[in-house]
Amino acid sequence: MKITVMTADEQFITLDVDPEESVENVKALLEVETRVPLQQQQLLFNGNEIKNDSRLRALGVGEGDLVMMVAKTSSRVSNNDLSFNPDGSCVNPGAFQQHVRGDSNMMTQLLQTDPEFAQVILGNDLNRLQNLMRDRHRQRSELQRQQQEELALLHADPFDVEAQKKIEAAIRQKGIDENWAAALEHNPEAFARVVMLYVDMEVNGVPLKAFVDSGAQSTIISKSCAERCGLLRLLDQRYKGIAHGVGQSEILGRIHVAPIKIGEVFYPCSFMVLDAPNMEFLFGLDMLRKHQCIIDLKDNVLRVGGGEVSVPFLQEKDIPSHFLDEERFSKQASDSGLVPETSGKKEVKDNLPTRGQSSGTSRGDITQAPGFEAKVAKLVELGFGRDAVIQALRLSEGNEEQAAGYLFGG
Repeated sequence: MKITVMTADEQFITLDVDPEESVENVKALLEVETRVPLQQQQLLFNGNEIKNDSRLRALGVGEGDLVMMVAKTSSRVSNNDLSFNPDGSCVNPGAFQQHVRGDSNMMTQLLQTDPEFAQVILGNDLNRLQNLMRDRHRQRSELQRQQQEELALLHADPFDVEAQKKIEAAIRQKGIDENWAAALEHNPEAFARVVMLYVDMEVNGVPLKAFVDSGAQSTIISKSCAERCGLLRLLDQRYKGIAHGVGQSEILGRIHVAPIKIGEVFYPCSFMVLDAPNMEFLFGLDMLRKHQCIIDLKDNVLRVGGGEVSVPFLQEKDIPSHFLDEERFSKQASDSGLVPETSGKKEVKDNLPTRGQSSGTSRGDITQAPGFEAKVAKLVELGFGRDAVIQALRLSEGNEEQAAGYLFGG
């Protein structure tokens, strides 16, 4: 039959032996394979040491079973070699390791209760052993300190204001720790990073990773991306302005219509063009509404046209790493809903008459502002009633783009 022997340095050796073979003969075979003298070998099966005069079959060792080999300490070690430094590390890590290896009962207990420590003991990295010992010492010291503080608070003067404040803080912290432990047990995914929603799209025939953000007021494309897609020649600079969010970005203008391809279907789309180098393309609420999109998190897909097209959201490995740099993203791409961390808390201001701009728009009757009728005419051409257009322009204080958003969303 064949058995597998795992050595202290985590090497696996396959031996072809007779079931009636003695343990001593198995050690002799291992001496040839590992160069470890027979006298320094200690074999463990199911956590228990097996003696030289025992037979494999009698021990229950069968076909394909795993036997562990550790090296015995060759000489007695002094108490000083097994002592510890003030930081918890071993004075003689090699002697400590050999001592623990030589205690079969201790090794069995470690393998069951502390497999991390057992793995370090069975390995050959003494630096790792020392670091683990220091970490365990720090944990014990911190726990002892906390227990001493709690004990001191229990015996504190009940009329001592400072002591009562510490007791209150300790009770509050205990509640927080219990809540944290419950979250780890019942809601561990809450501690993982949430990856934003991206889908594959084509803009004017150019493949892109589009960031889907229902909290963004407008669909956004960066200047560099628009240039790569051959759309910069269509930039209408009359819509220049500043996009305000967590930070701010410059609005270079607007591209009124261009084809985007989602799945195998083409859709018309309009974009605000921003000077945001770390953001390429953001599919915002305006186009999500226009094309009746559904963000289906159960099936992890974006459904477009009420469900006629479904495209999967990208996994983290498929998203370019610079898109996942959330800090730079939020600084460079703040605009009318562009920043995912604060979606729904942004506003856009362009160069059309808005609050606080000196373009002739008064804070009184917006209908008297220069160019107001031209804006009304343009929105009426889209199929909206004149009264509704005027009301929307009043709500947006003359901002044509915001008024159109109100009308389309109404």
